[in-house]
Amino acid sequence: MTTSDLIPHIEALIFASEKPLTTLEIVEIVNAFPDLEEKITLDKVEAALAGIVEKYSADFYPFEVKQSGGGWQFLTRVQFHKTVAQLNGDKFLKRLSTAAMETLAIIAYKQPVTKSEIESIRGVSCDYAIQKLLEKELIVITGRNEHAPGQPLLYATSKSFMDYFGINTSDDLPKLKEIIAEQVEATIIKPTEEKKEDETSEGEMLSVAEDGELVVNTDAGE
Repeated sequence: MTTSDLIPHIEALIFASEKPLTTLEIVEIVNAFPDLEEKITLDKVEAALAGIVEKYSADFYPFEVKQSGGGWQFLTRVQFHKTVAQLNGDKFLKRLSTAAMETLAIIAYKQPVTKSEIESIRGVSCDYAIQKLLEKELIVITGRNEHAPGQPLLYATSKSFMDYFGINTSDDLPKLKEIIAEQVEATIIKPTEEKKEDETSEGEMLSVAEDGELVVNTDAGE
């Protein structure tokens, strides 16, 4: 089977699947085809997937094929989200509360994490937020912390979380350093009159170190 012959079969599998399909799952399924003369290699499936992604990257299509939620899916393009939302009314458009978003962010970056650890970071009770996140299937209970008193439950993000936010694995989350770098801008400190002119001509700059501390950098020039 050539790559071009394989492409429509993989498209049909991704389209018909109730869950995201991984590349290895696709390899296993296509090799189960009856009357298959030779095994389909992983390289051939990856080449077919690359062709599918390129095909649906054209603006002509209102959807695209990408890895999200742990596997390959057909997903509606961002500009059509409000259109699709009309199928489900206001329920589809409801957003998470600030408390739920903060709790979810802590779980995403600290997982697996206990409720007490979440509350220690937020400084308030998280019972309601955790319950809502469980109801929306954005988080799951992964077990218990057997080394902590009372063996509290451990929480982690679910595949639905990855699907909801359009990421494939938790490794796709933005790094905290990147977020801090985007939100914190360097501030120029104007030279004071008391200092000599040659010592302050370039001024000083505040920056944020990796531990979050402010650091004064002096540009002495060359």
